[in-house]
Amino acid sequence: MSGPDEGGRRAVGEKRWLWPSLAAPGVIWLVLLFLVPLYAVLAVAMGAPDPIFGGALPAWNPLAWDPSEFGTILGEIFGGQLGFVFLRTLIYVAVATFLSLLIGYPVAYYVSRHAGRWRVPLLLLIIAPFWINYLMRMLAWVNLLSTDGYVNQVLMFVGILDAPREWLVGKHSTVILGLVYGYVPFLILPLFAALDRIDPRVIEAARDLGASPARAFFAVTLPLSSQGILAGCVIVMLPMFGDYYTATLLSGSPKTNMVGKLIEQDILSGAGSGRGAALTVVLMMFVGILMTYYLYSVARASREARS
Repeated sequence: MSGPDEGGRRAVGEKRWLWPSLAAPGVIWLVLLFLVPLYAVLAVAMGAPDPIFGGALPAWNPLAWDPSEFGTILGEIFGGQLGFVFLRTLIYVAVATFLSLLIGYPVAYYVSRHAGRWRVPLLLLIIAPFWINYLMRMLAWVNLLSTDGYVNQVLMFVGILDAPREWLVGKHSTVILGLVYGYVPFLILPLFAALDRIDPRVIEAARDLGASPARAFFAVTLPLSSQGILAGCVIVMLPMFGDYYTATLLSGSPKTNMVGKLIEQDILSGAGSGRGAALTVVLMMFVGILMTYYLYSVARASREARS
């Protein structure tokens, strides 16, 4: 016959295993669909060249890994044509993120503060693009931006253009605006969540102390929403760095290629699979630096909030 102490120990043991058992499916999912593919990419990047068919032979044994391909990649980044592609990608992502913030912050601010009963319908409109495949949305823009598309027709009708413009032939602005269109909803949602959590009484207190609406915004609202701004920027920047189909569909010119396009070309060519895998790892390391800074800033903000 079990006593109360044994029953208590059993209850503690059940609670101890409850959350790990609930987390197990997600952990298994991540291991199978993230860690295993990541190890495969590393094995290809560190593999030896195939003397017969070209490409790289995966080195599944970490003791046999050869990092020479990474040295070649880094040399091309800091002293070759690959460096210009990395710089172009960085400029595209920075400008597109900045424009997304200029567009997304006012939208998130309005929906969180002034939308009233229209809040839910507006949030549904913001989420609606997620219901359509990204590739299909980009293909729709290809039709809109063609020489006989509606964009040229409208601009010519209002007198801005005298003749149709070639928007889809190597224009940097078209690629940047395509990135903004594709990823700005990802920025609006975390901004909305951050702004919605700000207590209105804090802003009212600033107004009662004599702050103008603009001063209350820059001194109270903007600093309190900084974590949402950072989270939204990280969320849109990470996929932008690996994006390759936006520039392909909206430009198709080598002078607008991004790093993701070079990775696609290397891997699909077969002979450059090792180079493509190494370039993937280098890009992941660069993106990992951004993610590390984001996690550090979140941890620092949490410590400051508790102190």
